Amino acid sequence: MLSLMVEMSVAAVAREVGEHDTHLWRVFKYDVNKAMENIDVSNVTRIAMDETSRAKGHKYVTFFIDMDTKRFIFATTGKGADVLQVFSQFLDSKGVLYSQIKEFCCDMSPAFISGIEEKFPNATITFDKFHVMKMVNEALDQVLRQEQATQTELKNSRYAWLKNPENLTEKQGSKLAKLKDLDLATGRAYRMKLSLQKMWTKHPILSELYFDEWHSWAIRSRLEPMIKVAKTLKQHKDGILRWFVTKMTNGLLEGINSLVQATKRKARGYRTADNFIAMAYATVNKLDLIGIS
Repeated sequence: MLSLMVEMSVAAVAREVGEHDTHLWRVFKYDVNKAMENIDVSNVTRIAMDETSRAKGHKYVTFFIDMDTKRFIFATTGKGADVLQVFSQFLDSKGVLYSQIKEFCCDMSPAFISGIEEKFPNATITFDKFHVMKMVNEALDQVLRQEQATQTELKNSRYAWLKNPENLTEKQGSKLAKLKDLDLATGRAYRMKLSLQKMWTKHPILSELYFDEWHSWAIRSRLEPMIKVAKTLKQHKDGILRWFVTKMTNGLLEGINSLVQATKRKARGYRTADNFIAMAYATVNKLDLIGIS
């Protein structure tokens, strides 16, 4: 039955086996939790964490991934600093000391940062580079929206500016080629975005100098959204540049989040956060869990 619920909607499984969905969820959670109890976390040292929405109304679940085994090891409701307390308790129940965790990768959530610093004081933080670039892209979008009010040539160009060059359609590439070299604030912000993207290809020895030069350029740009994001990144500089040491990102979690969003559609009527987490465990770790059914 577990394998059916991973592959099909809960309603479809209920029809297939002739059981009420409440009973199915109860059996499903028992099987999944039994399997998750057997996941070995004794050697975990590096964790990636991220939150995802589980329902409307600001209801979130935070996921924890073992970066070395790529295994989804824990989830809990919420996205505040207290999720680190719950994660610490989970590790303790497995006989793992908090001091064993040496590295975290996460976004720049103040709650995540404070929770890590309080509960895992020996760990260092790498800020996810995809989140860094997302913040810069959002600043670029703000510049574009402000300038569109007076520059009609920018109409219908938003996605051309926000996509990475390699992902542009032929039409978008052609439009961007005509716009990016004009004397536009959006063009300047776009070049700043591309410049910061190049930082990730630099030698680690040069990374701090490159970042500082980029920050200086953005601060002098007179583009308020770019100035604001540059100040934020400066405050988190150590964690951003930590990537050149750890190479940790939340890319795996982004992929998991896509699976989880599919899980939400599959588990319509899951009713509780526990049901949602169980389905997420089973969907992401199904190669480990499939033998339980």
